[in-house]
Parts: sequence; structure tokens; C-alpha cells
Amino acid sequence: MVTPVNPPPLDLTSPPRHTADVWRRLAPALPEGVRVRVLRAVYGDPRAAAELVPRLTDRQAAGLDPLPTEPAELAPTLLRAHRAEIRALPDDTRLLLLLAAADQYPVATHAFHRAVTAARLDTRPLEAAETAGIAHAGAGGVVYRDAWTRIAAYETGSPTDRRDVHRLLARVLRTEGETPHRSWHRGAGALGPSGRLAAELGAAAGRAGEAGRLTLARALTERGAELCPDPREQTRLLARAAVYAWQSGDGDRARRLAATTDDDALTGVLALRAGNASEAFDALVTAVVRVGEGEAGRTGAEVRGGARGVRGTASPVSPPASTAAARTGVAPGAPDAVARSAAEPCADVAEAAAEPRVGAAQADAPIDPAVRLLARATEAAIYTGDLRRFKEADRLAQRMGIVPPGTLGGLAAAFDGRYEDARDLLKAAAGRCGPGGDPTLLVHAGIAALLLGDHTRATTATVRAAASARARGATVTVAQAMEFRAYADFWTGRPRAGEAAAVDALRQAYATGQDNGACHLQAALAMFAALTGDADVCRERAAAARSYALARGLGLPAALAQWALAYLDLSTGRFAAAAARLRALAGFGPGHGHRAIRHLATPHYVEAAVRTGDTRVARAAHADYHHWASTVRSPDDLALSARCRALLAPGEEAVDHYRTALDLHAHGTRDFERARTELLFGSALRRLRRRTEARDRLHSALEAFDSFGAPHCATQARTELRALGTPAAPPPEATEALTTRLTAQQLLVARMAAEGATNREIAARLALSPRTIDHHLRGVFARLGIRSRIELVRLLGEGDRG
Repeated sequence: MVTPVNPPPLDLTSPPRHTADVWRRLAPALPEGVRVRVLRAVYGDPRAAAELVPRLTDRQAAGLDPLPTEPAELAPTLLRAHRAEIRALPDDTRLLLLLAAADQYPVATHAFHRAVTAARLDTRPLEAAETAGIAHAGAGGVVYRDAWTRIAAYETGSPTDRRDVHRLLARVLRTEGETPHRSWHRGAGALGPSGRLAAELGAAAGRAGEAGRLTLARALTERGAELCPDPREQTRLLARAAVYAWQSGDGDRARRLAATTDDDALTGVLALRAGNASEAFDALVTAVVRVGEGEAGRTGAEVRGGARGVRGTASPVSPPASTAAARTGVAPGAPDAVARSAAEPCADVAEAAAEPRVGAAQADAPIDPAVRLLARATEAAIYTGDLRRFKEADRLAQRMGIVPPGTLGGLAAAFDGRYEDARDLLKAAAGRCGPGGDPTLLVHAGIAALLLGDHTRATTATVRAAASARARGATVTVAQAMEFRAYADFWTGRPRAGEAAAVDALRQAYATGQDNGACHLQAALAMFAALTGDADVCRERAAAARSYALARGLGLPAALAQWALAYLDLSTGRFAAAAARLRALAGFGPGHGHRAIRHLATPHYVEAAVRTGDTRVARAAHADYHHWASTVRSPDDLALSARCRALLAPGEEAVDHYRTALDLHAHGTRDFERARTELLFGSALRRLRRRTEARDRLHSALEAFDSFGAPHCATQARTELRALGTPAAPPPEATEALTTRLTAQQLLVARMAAEGATNREIAARLALSPRTIDHHLRGVFARLGIRSRIELVRLLGEGDRG
């Protein structure tokens, strides 16, 4: 093996300037999700991105259809140029490059050195590749100039040569842990269809999936489908490949594979995260019926008709006598094989859609496929905000003898006004937040904890869900867990940490094709921007979220974005506008609003309504809020209910309610809301001429708002202190740490600018407009008292050293 002491630099490691400029001109016209996915599809190469964009259809450019996934469809011109370079090399050099590429693409198997030894190949011809600046030898094998060169090295080989190198690699992969890799190379080296090889690849994919190696599992399953001679089994393998692709974060490939199947479960799971939430719910409910009742001999339309029939059921239907048979997927009176074959696709996809069970998760009890699908249907109902769908899914569960997920039963009971039942069901769901558990169940535990006002448990559940998903290779679930963690970060006064985590999750959601999740995160970021006083960012994020959400029936992010705008109005003294926005939440129907968000926003609505003198509707809203708070016994909810009573009470009567609220806040976790209670209490005390206590409360609130980075609320506290004739501490000075002087978004923009990124590049990375980035930088310069990027680089460097 030739390993030069100082390998020569590889040419073209950076794209030509004019090509990068072409991409920068084209990128702003694409939706953010498409921009991120284009770069991911082309391995981050602006040359390939600039070639791909003009080739996209209108639907692909709008994000409605999946992007191409094959290299020849992505950047054929670039690929041809690379292949020409490879063909110009000697035959022996090309063979070594082909062997190394087969060892790395599309899955890395780390067997190059063993294959070279086994075949007694001379590696000196690699010097020609080094001289040409195409690749060089490294400790782990061959290091290519870039991903496209590696692909070209593979595709330049003849079919016979490709099969030969795959068979060679398969021979040297002998250990037990290398079985899936060996099977991959055996499959890649096959001449034509083979049922035996297809079965081997399917089994190897199962082992790889259980180990959390989902990209390998997808490749194995997809190759197994290509080799499978049985059309029915081929369809099943393609559906499993689509699930593995989705879980690993390859949304475009998943959607392309799914289009070759007709599986309601798969359609529902993909639509849940990147389509119309109502359609996702319908598909998932249909899949539950297919799996739960066996549905032998029935067409998809008949099954969907049966699922719709549940909606008209006035009361839950008693489970049929054959429930036990239905749980196994066998319909009454049907031959076992026929019944299983009809129900198998949905059940198989539901089982495959479960995140791989690795490490501590091996102890998890298997989850019934019908229950898993019902959990996904619950998520679809949560996103739509349609109360009827919760009831429909709950009735379906009872009709089929399925124990519904606790989140579903709890939400159905809550929206029915059965708060005690809801509390018990949600507490049971929230309790399932142990480490290493199933990520989906942990996300549901986090949702249940949020509804109960238990933000510590919500944070624990969602953080563990993300960690468990990462450990299992289920990249797609990480962003979803972070969506709901954002609520806990907001309530507990962690705007900087929450905003930074949400920005990272937003990029993950876009990269993995989860545009619905990205919409939810945009709305969450609008909330953080409202809290930290970034009015322009709040409005831009909220507008983007609402525009997308309203087109796809996503009531949850639409309502959250509306709440963010109302909160911005409330914190800047525009009380009438805040009251109008929050009042509108009650009138919005499914797909436009959300009852849970309206409920959570009640304390802010009461405050805005009192400030505008319109308390009639506020009193009714508070009565329902107090009923829920009294049932779940959350200290934070009870504290906010007491604050509402204080706002609605006249004069001296309010004082005792404020004191009760602060006593309850002492046992809760919503530190930001505690500061707002102190602000409102201090203002009330000032009007009652209790100057000493008012001053103490207002100073405490001001200190908290400054620490949270909430300048608008801090300004309100300073205004109240000035009305008392009391000097207030000035805003944080330039001598303090950067993290206390800038919002999380400003700090992120500042660091990118200091690293040399242009405004357009920063905008593309953060899913914002260049104009908003310019506004941010002007705000950064104003807060830091500087005038140039050179000063910014110096100041950030000093801050990092400090």
C-alpha cells in the first residue's frame, strides 16, 4: 500500500466561485425545506445543487413531490465530468478506485484492505489517482476528493467488474457482526432475481434495523426487493425499505419508495409529518382497521368505508366475540392464510415503523401494531386540533377491543369535559418516561406531562425521547421530540437554550423531509422571539408557520403562531390587539386553531381583556381554566388561575389572590410566569399606594426579566418603577457576558457573521430572510456598541477566551 508522507492537495475541493454564485442566486427562490434537502441530496456540493435546481419540476421545487435520489438524476453533467477524469486513469488504478468505492458506497463496509490482501492486488497504481488529484491512500482505505468522485469511480466500472468487487468484499467479511455487510455485497454481486438472496437480504435488514443501522437496513431491503421474484413480497420489501429510509432521515427516498406501494399505514405516517394531517388521520385509522380486524378479502375502499362508519357511531360498539382472533389479524370464519395476507402489509409497516430496540430498550415489551398506529393517529389529531377526531379514534379503539394510548384517551376525555378521567389517563401516559424507552411513547409521555403542567417531566421525557431515537438511529424522531420540548423551555424561562435547540431541530426537520414538524418549530421559535423581544423575527416566523399550517390543516402550529403574535402584543402594551388575537383562537375551527393552545393561553387572554375593560368572556374562560387546574392540581396552573382571579377582582380584594398565586408559583417551574405575576402584583400595589412592597415586587420581576433576556417585559417593570419615583437598574451593560446581552438568535447570527458567513448564507442556514438577518446584525451592533464585523470578531474572541 502506498501511503505518502504528505499527500498532495486534491484539486476542486472547493467549488468554482461562479458555480457557488449560481447556487446562491437560485436558492432564495426555493422554500427553506427544499433548499436544505437539495443540499443534502447533492452532498453539500453547490455545483451539483446549481445543476439540480433547474431540473426540478414545479411540484418538486414547491416541496410537494420528492426530490430525485439517484446520482444520474441529480447532477448528470457533473457526474459525466468526474467519470471522464476516472476513465483517463490506467486500468489498474480504476480497478482499485472501484473496489474502494464499492466498499464505501452506498454503505460503508470497511473491508478494502482485507480485499486488497485477499486478491493480492498491487496498490502502487493509486499514485496515478493522487497525481491527478482524484484520491489518495489513507489509513482506512482510499480518500476521495469528494462524494461525487467516489460515485463516479463506482459507476465508471463495468457491470461485470462491479459484481466481481462486491463478491470479493463479501468473501472477506467473515465475522458475525459483519453478516449484514456480507449479505449486502452478496446481493450487489447477484446476476439476477433470486428468492433465496432476497430472503437473506430481508433477514439481514432486520438485524441491521434492530441494531439501529437504518441506512444499511434500507439498502439491504431495497436490494432485496430488486432481486425478489414474487411481486407481493417485493411490494412488502419496498414498504419496509420506505420505512427504514424514513426513520434514517431520508424523506425523499422514503416518499419515492412509498409511491410504489399501496399501504395505508405508510401513507399515513408520511402524511403525518409532511402532508395533510386530516388525510394522515384517515389513512392511519384505515390501517388500524386493516390490522385489527384482518379485513380478509376486502378492498381498500371497503375498509376505508368501515373506518368512516366509526364516525357515525353514537356510542362505542362492543367488541365482537372474535376479538381475540382479531388481535392476531385473523377475521372470523376466514382461512388463516387469507386473513393474514390481507392484514399483513399494514401490520408489517406498523411493526417496521417502530423505532429499533437497542441497548436498554431490549427490555421493552412489544407494542401491538394496531396500538402503534392508533398512537400515530392520535398525533395526527393533535396536529389538526379537530376534537371530533379524538372521539372517533377513541370509539374505534373501544369498538375493536384495543386499549388506546393514554394520550388519546386523556385528550378525548378532556375535550368531553371529563377532567378527572383525563387527569388519570394523562398521568398514566406521562409516567412512561423512563430512560431508554420507545421514543414514540416518550414523546407521548412528554405531551401528556405538558397538558398536566408538569414541565420537569415533560423536559425529561422529550430529552430522553431524542436520546433514545439517536441511539436507535431513528433520526426522524429527534426533531419531533424537540418540538414538544420547546413548550417546556418556554414556560420555564429558558428562551436562549430553547431557541438554540429549536433552531437546530428546525434544520433537522427540514433535512429529513418533516415539513409539518418544521412548521411547528417555526411557531415555537415565534414564541421565543416574542419573549425575547425580537418583533421582526416573531412576525416572520409566525407568518411562515401560519401560511404553511393553514394550507395543510395543521391547527396546532397555526394556533401557536397566533398566540406568539398575541404575546408580543401583550408584552409591548398593545392590549386590545392581544385580546383580539386571543379571542379569535376560540373561534377558529379545526386546522386553523387548537383548543389546547386556547386553553394554555387563557391567563394571557384574561390579562389582555382586563386591560381593555372586556371581562365578560374572560370570566367564562377563566372558569373552565380553573376547573382544569383544580382537577390536575398543578401548582403552576393553580398559580395562574389565582392570578386571573386577582386581575378580575376589584381593588384590595386582588391582593390576597396575588399572594396565593406567588405562594403556588414557589412550588412550580414556570419561572417566567412567576415574574409576570410579580410585575402585575407590583403594578396593583402601586395603584393601591403600597409603595414599599410594590418596589420590592417590581425589582424582583425586573431582575428576572433581565436574566431571561425579555427586554419588553423588563421595560414594563422599569416603567412601573419610574411611576413610583424609584430608580431602576439600567439594562445590562456592555461589560457583561455576551450571552446576557444578546438573544439566542442574535448570538447565533453574530457567531456566523464572525466566522465570515454572508447575510444570505446565514439566512439560508437559519430559515430566515436576508432582511431579517440584516436587522439582527444591526441589533447586535447596537447592543454591543460596535460598528463593524472586525470589531465583532474581536469581541467574540475576547468573550470566548473569557
